[in-house]
Amino acid sequence: MSTNNIKKLLQSIVAHGASDLHLVSRSEPQLRLDGKLKPINLPKLTGMDIEEMCYSLLTEKQKLAFEEHNELDFALELEGIGRFRANFYRTLGDMAAAFRVIPIDIPSLDDLGAPEVYKRLIQREKGLILVTGPTGSGKSTTLAAMINEINMTEAKHVITVEDPVEFVHQNKKCIFSHRGIGDDTSTFATALKYAMRQDPDIILVGEMRDKETIAAALTAAETGHLVFGTLHTNSAPGTINRIIDVFGGDEQPQVRAMLSSSLVSVIAQALLPKVGGGRLATSEILVTNHAIANLIREDKVHQIYSSMQLGQGDSGMQTQTQALVKLVQNGLVSRDTAMQYANKPDELRGLV
Repeated sequence: MSTNNIKKLLQSIVAHGASDLHLVSRSEPQLRLDGKLKPINLPKLTGMDIEEMCYSLLTEKQKLAFEEHNELDFALELEGIGRFRANFYRTLGDMAAAFRVIPIDIPSLDDLGAPEVYKRLIQREKGLILVTGPTGSGKSTTLAAMINEINMTEAKHVITVEDPVEFVHQNKKCIFSHRGIGDDTSTFATALKYAMRQDPDIILVGEMRDKETIAAALTAAETGHLVFGTLHTNSAPGTINRIIDVFGGDEQPQVRAMLSSSLVSVIAQALLPKVGGGRLATSEILVTNHAIANLIREDKVHQIYSSMQLGQGDSGMQTQTQALVKLVQNGLVSRDTAMQYANKPDELRGLV
């Protein structure tokens, strides 16, 4: 019965168009719809209920890993239902679980209504493209759509390194080597080190979470590969600072030099509730030009924001404030919502 129950719950996320399912003891199962949690009309769960349901999804190896660490991240595909990213954890001694839906059909950039500049960025032969934002801001989906676009138009070898593997691309024009941390390789840094011997054209790094991974990604971008990565940062200049700050003071000049020559773009994304329901992505887009490369090299990251406001031309560059103003003026997002998500609310207040 337990296997059926969990499958029914996972089916209900897909059926309701929700993004996540939460199972936490002393609460009903909850769905996240348009960014807000909503309880499902079912009895409150106990830790034992959750354990019975969730253990039915695990292999022996996964059970042992969960029992040892009390944390488990994995991807799961259920025939006829969908693909999910799952995280099992403990709260007050009880087991709990969070499931995120991963679309099996990968959207195109046009499906997402992505800015036109994204199609120009992915035509680069080498360099670093970062998509950043808080958890649940659609970073993985944007990256998957960019890689999907390349898959439809160019014959390349794409290596993805993720924890766990989320979107699984079918080989159209490209060939894909999907590598999951734990299953296919031990760490991001190790996978990147060996990726160089696997003749990649494009490397996707699921998360640039430590110094070794960031250093390896920068080196790959400098040595003629197109590298895509994600970070949990809210703005383009903030992303550049975060990367530099990971390194010690004596290493920072070299990292600034590497970034100034290899950084192609930072897209800092957020998902906002739309007027009338649903959500839509808004993005701050930095596209590195000569002026911005110089500011990175000369340790003047604080001046990048004003350079982004001014040096736009037809580069596709935009600040988050400019993106939010357009959404409010077009009636897609309310003024209050825009203010709530703004990195610079005072600047926005003056414009809307």
